Amino acid sequence: MNFTRWSARLPRTQRRIAARADRGARRPQPAPAAGGGSVPAARGERADPSGPGDPPAATPDGAAPPAAVPTLDGLSVHDLLGQVPALVAVVYGPEHRIAYLNDAYADLFGSRALGTPARQALPELRELGLLPLMDQVLRSGKPRTVKSRRVPAGRPATTPGPRQEGSAPGPGRSRHGYYTFTCSPIEMAAPTVLAPGEPADERPAEGAVDGAPADGAIAAAALLRKAVTPETAVPETIVTDAVSDTVTGTAALGTDPATDPATEPIRGVLVFGADVTDQVESAERLRASERLQREAAVTLQRSLLPQELEQPDDLRVAATYQPGGTDAAVGGDWYDVITLGAGRTALVIGDVMGRGMRAAAVMGQLRTAVRAYARLDLPPHEVLQLLDGLAAEIDPHQIATCVYAVHDPNENRLVYASAGHLPILVRDPDGTVRRASEPTGPPLGTGGWLHTSGSVPLAPGASAVLYTDGLVERRDKDIYDGVAALERVFAGATGSPQVMCDRLIRALGITAEHDDDVAVLVLQHPARTGHDAELFHNAALELLGGVEAAPRARAFASGVLASWRFPVELRDLGVLAASELVANSLQHGTPPMRLRLRRTDRRLIIEVTDGDDHLPRRRRAEPVDEAGRGISIVATIASSWGSRRTPGGGKAVWCEFALPAG
Repeated sequence: MNFTRWSARLPRTQRRIAARADRGARRPQPAPAAGGGSVPAARGERADPSGPGDPPAATPDGAAPPAAVPTLDGLSVHDLLGQVPALVAVVYGPEHRIAYLNDAYADLFGSRALGTPARQALPELRELGLLPLMDQVLRSGKPRTVKSRRVPAGRPATTPGPRQEGSAPGPGRSRHGYYTFTCSPIEMAAPTVLAPGEPADERPAEGAVDGAPADGAIAAAALLRKAVTPETAVPETIVTDAVSDTVTGTAALGTDPATDPATEPIRGVLVFGADVTDQVESAERLRASERLQREAAVTLQRSLLPQELEQPDDLRVAATYQPGGTDAAVGGDWYDVITLGAGRTALVIGDVMGRGMRAAAVMGQLRTAVRAYARLDLPPHEVLQLLDGLAAEIDPHQIATCVYAVHDPNENRLVYASAGHLPILVRDPDGTVRRASEPTGPPLGTGGWLHTSGSVPLAPGASAVLYTDGLVERRDKDIYDGVAALERVFAGATGSPQVMCDRLIRALGITAEHDDDVAVLVLQHPARTGHDAELFHNAALELLGGVEAAPRARAFASGVLASWRFPVELRDLGVLAASELVANSLQHGTPPMRLRLRRTDRRLIIEVTDGDDHLPRRRRAEPVDEAGRGISIVATIASSWGSRRTPGGGKAVWCEFALPAG
């Protein structure tokens, strides 16, 4: 595009051309170069020996001469900045008096009187927090930028005064917008300014930026490129051509610093505002979409976890889960509490490697499988053995760590098996914290490993914590440093299990921005005293001899249940159940045999153990059968019943009766 030709039609262009011609006539002419040649003019002007009507001279090799390079002689800083779609304001002095406002600025905020202090005439700069920034720029001489400032809808009140040429007020904004503002320092070479209220036609000499002379305009144009941010829509070619042409030669602005009188420079600030509304709103829509996706993912993750933990009679249990990061890629951490019957409780915590819906789906399947295997009342290592094979079937490329532990109130121990998981921590009543250091197998899904069970004491008054690696793992530290930190925090944690969970989360620095999922499961074995202790009792009888052990067992059960002040009906049912279980053991089991009675605040438990590992099953007895009705009778009168193999190679058969409320 030929800027010289079309810029001649712009307002006041003819007057500027005449002024430049007059200044050009007064300039000293350069001396001719040796050999009769002359020095070419600046900015690509060529000396053409041909007359006005002659064709361009050919080069010695016959090639056509290069085309003339267009210049910006006819384009002033007014024209350049006035057509920039970004907001441009030039102020000067410590009061930031207005030197220039481009059309875009006037359309958005209204025209203002030149020479007026910005604090009075440009209230929008104060509302946007730019005035202190401009003070810093003026003092330091370094540019400053603020991003995505919100400009309210409508137009603020304007200061009365003559508007600048070409700054007709626009229709205003119908909605708010966002702008990124850059304040850059400039120096203005002449003190000539418009007085406040001076008419727009009474302007300084050609080449000045309304109140800022030509050198200040050159600096403003040069700094325009620095003020342009990636968000602005200003065409780079226009800025590049205009700035380079303006800085390298001042004829385009109509002044020559070499001929102007030396003046004390005036320091000012160029304020450049790029409209980033579309980018900000697009980013906000993206964030809202990501937020909705994350909420959906977290909802799915939480729906796969227990909605309410089962609360055993002999333990107090609480758990917490916190998703990691801010994206929608949820993890595969899970926990569970499963009552096994006869007062025993299984506690599970696991972590599927990786993140995303696939990890969550595998986690859900493993958690369901754990609950199914737990109903078999198998030892912990056998449960993990089954899970290992299942994990490989679900996804051969996905592995998971897991701890499965069982608490038996009669043993005051926690029997567990671990598949690549971090150690359980147990705090004794005296505050000592110990790691469960029994052997640990590889993660689930690796196959080819025979898992084993270990145990750790859990006496009355003790607590234990099971957790996933998100609680203790940090990228800049060894994971066992995190475990040691957890030990120190756990040693001083007191209160209910839920309080302890929250304290561990806070003490380990887990926030909403934490980049990994965290699951924590805390259990307490309370030491009961006073009235609570009266609600928990145990009684046991060794079954010695042959069939004569049956009447002794009935007499023992009747006396114990009477001492526990149970209602007569419940006492009779308990004696009947004890008699049937003992008779079944005497007939099908082997020594040693034991009858155990246990009461809690919610149930009566009757259990018989013997040395034979053959588990009884309930079957339909025919009318002519003389045996086979014992387990059916127990299943009919009791709330629940079950059997399991014991670690020593025998079995235990049990039943429960729910206690009446109150």
